[in-house]
Amino acid sequence: MDGGGRLLRSLSLHQGVQLPAAPAYAGSGAIAVPARTGLPARRATPRPRQPVRVAERGVAGRAPRFLGTVLLLLFFGIVGLYGAVRGGQYETFVAMQGDPRDLVARALGMGIAEVRISGFVDLDKTEILQIAGIDPRGSLPFFDAAAARERLLAAPLVKDATVRKLYPNALSITIVERDPFALWQRDGEVFVVAADGTVIDQLRDERFARLPLVVGEGANRRVVAFGKLLESASPELRAHVRAGTLVGQRRWTLKMDNGVDVRLPEEGAAQAVARLSELQRDHRILDRDILAIDLRQPDRVVMRLGEEAASARAAELAKKPKQAKGNPT
Repeated sequence: MDGGGRLLRSLSLHQGVQLPAAPAYAGSGAIAVPARTGLPARRATPRPRQPVRVAERGVAGRAPRFLGTVLLLLFFGIVGLYGAVRGGQYETFVAMQGDPRDLVARALGMGIAEVRISGFVDLDKTEILQIAGIDPRGSLPFFDAAAARERLLAAPLVKDATVRKLYPNALSITIVERDPFALWQRDGEVFVVAADGTVIDQLRDERFARLPLVVGEGANRRVVAFGKLLESASPELRAHVRAGTLVGQRRWTLKMDNGVDVRLPEEGAAQAVARLSELQRDHRILDRDILAIDLRQPDRVVMRLGEEAASARAAELAKKPKQAKGNPT
């Protein structure tokens, strides 16, 4: 064996076979042994070709087309929006056209084109729309129905409310109003109150002028009793009652439209009113020159005369002959 691990054979075993002289390789320092001649040549076994792998870049590795243009436009859009906000143009646009999202929703046919309102009596449609905050610049998807209901419930005249969205472009509002029962005057201000005395609202117009008026501390909690008291009066007498004043939170004094005060008892006030109705029907007592009528005593009527009536009464009494004192002698 040589130093390379190869088996050395004697050349004498292959007599008659001439070997060509080995070429010399200058500077290599090695001796090349040529292949044996006369032996069948071996065919080199072809090595199997390895498949060529081509690296393909997928979508994740490829930048989308026009990405640079889109980013550039987005940048300019943000800069323009910032400038509009700082300059006030955005607020002007929103005030005129509404929020951009509402603008898009309206373009898709989901604006607020119809509002169906039911249950209102003393309120009108314009007031309800204003209280609920319904704006034609808004849109149905972004309209806050719960907040609109809360705003309606905060209105003094509204007892309950329901707000529903009806897609694609309608709203439904159902109102339950408080029942105004009377007017209550306190400290120079007049309020509309319910039957339980709850203050509904301050009197702002003439729509509630038909309601009975009560005056005095605590009179708002006695409006039902005052209403029953008026029921005992005749229609003619009831038409002359302007207000009822609660005195000491115990009894009523009727204020008539001609300025006459009718003082009623704490107990039996309905009977006293019925008696006043008879006096008006039979004697036209309210048409006389009197300032007050006192019905607090069940067996008599005490009247306070006016200035002219008092003067006439005094003159009449002066004309009567005076009875001599003692017996004549």
